[in-house]
Amino acid sequence: MRAQFVLSEIGVGLRRNLTMTFAVIVSVALSLGLFGASLLMRDQVSTMKGYWYDKVNVSIFFCNKNDADSGANCAKGAATQQQKNDIKAELDRLPLVQNVQYESSDQAYKHYKEQFGDTPVAGLVTPDQLPESFRVKLKDPTKFAVIKSAFSERPGVQEVQDQRDTVEPLFNLLNGMNIAALVVMGLMLVVALMLIVNTVRVSAFSRRRETGIMRLVGASSFYIQMPFILEAAIAGLLGAAFACVLIVGGKYVLINNWLAKKIQVINFIGWDSVAAVLPLVLLIGLLMPALAAFFALRKYLKV
Repeated sequence: MRAQFVLSEIGVGLRRNLTMTFAVIVSVALSLGLFGASLLMRDQVSTMKGYWYDKVNVSIFFCNKNDADSGANCAKGAATQQQKNDIKAELDRLPLVQNVQYESSDQAYKHYKEQFGDTPVAGLVTPDQLPESFRVKLKDPTKFAVIKSAFSERPGVQEVQDQRDTVEPLFNLLNGMNIAALVVMGLMLVVALMLIVNTVRVSAFSRRRETGIMRLVGASSFYIQMPFILEAAIAGLLGAAFACVLIVGGKYVLINNWLAKKIQVINFIGWDSVAAVLPLVLLIGLLMPALAAFFALRKYLKV
């Protein structure tokens, strides 16, 4: 009988404040959708970093005959074979080096032609203008500074270059977008909490006579507050469910059917990452409105 009464009170409350309940559902859905998307974007950035940092190398470029005026290291012209052998031997002794590959000027020119073969700049470079290099694979790509400090000032070395510099701006952009999504999510969350508090307040005011009668007949505070808390929890859960639909739809449409086909060099997150986020979204959608309603009732519903 008590459960039936509570359920009937929940239905009455939801019908009386239908527009505000709908606003709560929408705001919770958008805020939690952004929350889930930010978590997935963080996983995507971590996945991409793991993939690309595993692919990039540290390049040690040697001076060629055209670099005599480019710096002190190249003042004596092209790097000698002895200088290359000494550097190779030192690299092989370093424990952080996984492997070293030599790239000749002809090989560098071949790669250059593959990259710019159909562009007007392709004919502006000749093989002798491209330097020989060692492509150094590190066990820990973040230890680039060790290689740079050890070899950048060596005679015959034109430059020590970390290929991470070419992908780092992309990661910075994605991290910036993630922070922006979190800021917007925080604003939407504040809006949702304010709507929940106002909805509970209006609902408590519209049913002040019923709650007064319940108090007179000896109903406990928890029993009187339960319908209001469950109303907020149900609205939040509906919003969280809608947020889950948005997250799943975004993964299927935006990533699987568009980005994955357009950008095949990126290893995108899978459904396991989405499945790990959805329960958290549902849990927050259930608990956040319920707690907000509980604390609002302590202020606006004196029982």
